[in-house]
Amino acid sequence: MADHENTDSGIAGRYAASLFELSLDGGAIESSESELKKFEDLVDGSEDLQRLMRSPVFSAEQQLNSIDAILKKAKIGGLVGNFIRVVARNRRLFFMPAITKEFRRLLAVHRGEQTADVTVASALSAAQQKELKAALKSVVGKDVVINQAVDPSLLGGMIVKIGSRQIDTSLRTKLSTLKLALKEVG
Repeated sequence: MADHENTDSGIAGRYAASLFELSLDGGAIESSESELKKFEDLVDGSEDLQRLMRSPVFSAEQQLNSIDAILKKAKIGGLVGNFIRVVARNRRLFFMPAITKEFRRLLAVHRGEQTADVTVASALSAAQQKELKAALKSVVGKDVVINQAVDPSLLGGMIVKIGSRQIDTSLRTKLSTLKLALKEVG
């Protein structure tokens, strides 16, 4: 399993590095970042699109034709549009979330920022994100970019991964710890 994950992250990393280098060389870092975000939002908002990207049932031609139509309708063109078409042609659409995440990591390094993966029970407001960024900046000494994921099973609190550190203040973990402590006492 670990070998498979390393292979997957290696493939996604190579694709992301290619897009990043092309964007950097073409002076299109900001537009690539915003176009990737636009595509990511489309994927997050559509179970059908997620199924298209993950399912081996669709042929490369079907995926490419569908993605092409989606990109045109969403007005995602230029470097990122062409890049996503190449990914589709190569039957690697299921890597797009990992590619996007790695692109953001490369971008953060380029900008001198630190990336924090934050999992919360419900989406953070803009004010909460700003406060969390400030708190994390005081810890790591750099500007922090937050990659937010929502997991209602946390019940409350959050899990923050920044670099090799992880802070878990989720209610789910606290309840599990309390349950374990009560079993030891009883």
